[in-house]
Parts: sequence; C-alpha cells; structure tokens
Amino acid sequence: MKPIVTLTINPTIDLATTVEEVTPEHKLRCEPERRDPGGGGLNVARVVSELGGEALALYPRGGPTGELLERLLEQKGLRRWSISISGHTRENFTVAEKKSGREFRFVMPGPTLSEAEWQACLEALSTVAAEAEYIVASGSLAPGVPVDFYARVARVARKQNARLVLDTSGEPLRAALEEGVFFAKPNRKEFRDMMGAQVDEPATLAAAARSYLERGRAEVLVVSMGADGALLTTREGQYRAVPPPVETHSSVGAGDSFVGGMTFGLARGLPPPEAFRWGIACGTAALLTAGTELCRREDTERLVAQIQPTRLA
Repeated sequence: MKPIVTLTINPTIDLATTVEEVTPEHKLRCEPERRDPGGGGLNVARVVSELGGEALALYPRGGPTGELLERLLEQKGLRRWSISISGHTRENFTVAEKKSGREFRFVMPGPTLSEAEWQACLEALSTVAAEAEYIVASGSLAPGVPVDFYARVARVARKQNARLVLDTSGEPLRAALEEGVFFAKPNRKEFRDMMGAQVDEPATLAAAARSYLERGRAEVLVVSMGADGALLTTREGQYRAVPPPVETHSSVGAGDSFVGGMTFGLARGLPPPEAFRWGIACGTAALLTAGTELCRREDTERLVAQIQPTRLA
C-alpha cells in the first residue's frame, strides 16, 4: 500500500475543553484542555495512521503555533512535509457544556497566505505525489488562497497519475469538480447547493447523485447525511448505509474520519461498497471519543461488522 498523501492548506491546533454551563459575562472555569493537530487533511492522516496505514501530511505552518503543531504531529508519529509561512498557524477550540450536552465550536479564519506561499504548497505536492496513488485534499482554504486552488490540485493529481479525494465546500468544491476528481464527499446541504435544487428526499437525492455522476466530474460520490447515514454512488451501483446507534461524546472530526476510513479502504484495494463500510465505521467511531481525539481502531473494527450498505440501484 502506497502512502496516502494529505494536503491541509489551512491547518489548525484544535483545543477542546469542558465547562459546566456556558453563560455570558461570567468567567467560565474550564476543565483541563486537550490539544490535537487539526484541519481536514491532518485529521485524515491521523485516521489512516490509526488504522495501520501510512500517510504523508503536507501543510503550511508558521509562528509559535506552527512550532507547536510540529511537536504535536511528531508525538503522533506522522510523516510530514511542512512549508514555512510568515503568518501564525490558527487555533480552533471546542467547548462541551456538561449541563446540556451541547457542543460549541469556534473556528478561526487562519493566516493569510501569499501567492508565493500557496504556490510553494502546490510545488511540494507535485514532488511528494510522484509516488502516491491517493491524494486527499480536505478542509477550508486559508485567506489569500484563490478559489480555484483545489482545481489546481486536481491538475497536479492528474499529472502525477494519482487519484484525488476532495472534501471541501462552496466555490472551491465547484471549481475542483469542474476540473474533475476521483472521489468527492459533499454533505447533503453542500450537494443541494451544487445542484441548485431541493434534493432532501432520499429518492430525489439518489436520482440527483446518479445524474451528477453521469456528467463525469467524479468517479465516486458520497453524500453524507448525518444521522441518516450516507449515500454512495459509483458507475457500478448506488448504496446507502446507516450508522449503528452510539452515544455521542463529540462530533468533531467525524467527517474527516469518514474520509480517512474510506480512503484507507480504497487504498487497500477494497471495492467502493466495502471501503464505504470502513468510512461509516470511522465516522461513527469518532462520535465515541471526547473532544478532538477522532476514531480509535478498536472501535472502528467493532463497528464495521455492524454496517451493511443497502444497494439501491
């Protein structure tokens, strides 16, 4: 199995803590915090490593927070290639409220990248992707990065004969899909925005997904639907899977865990419906962990046996 290369153009340090109740004006006494390297691609790399695969994480980093990000990744034992930037790596934080069980997530915009900095990320990707079968580009764009950045990533992947897995939203998603990707994972709202029509009902959603795939912009399309599971569409068939019920401790990173699990399965040579099971299992397993811990291998292996996708077409 070749290394799965992940690209995170706007990485973060994810901080998670707990308070009794979130109230205005008063000081909120927090429990001990947890810090993890975060951002879509870095989370995917963490999941691939947790499952026993090999990942190579590519990302920009800068300032004292960038140095902390390096140390956290070192502790995780992840292979990495970082590009130095003048700005400071961002920090996001999640607060769990004990009284209600609610989760409050605060997401920072991140540092502004110069053209030279984001171009350096593309150049580094061209180098590290030479021996990769899969490239995962995931997460939001940093300020200063052009909206067609992921479309440029798609061109790099095609030039290197690698399969691009894309998990983003809005105009960056649309621009990249115009260029063409191997595997895209919008959620239901993002897919509805892409189609410009209401596609909430299962039958309507399934038909729209089949129609979209016929346009040739992706070979594998997964539309995630939260507690309703996910819909997988390929040229060979269409499947829906619903996750087994679990007690949710945190939803942070569940989508990234899905992408990591399914890409890991595809890289092992599993057919898409089987890899889909691993994606659902990883996304569900991430709900079992607190804060920003993501999925655990033992939980994933237990859950995957409980998931059986239903073929729709």
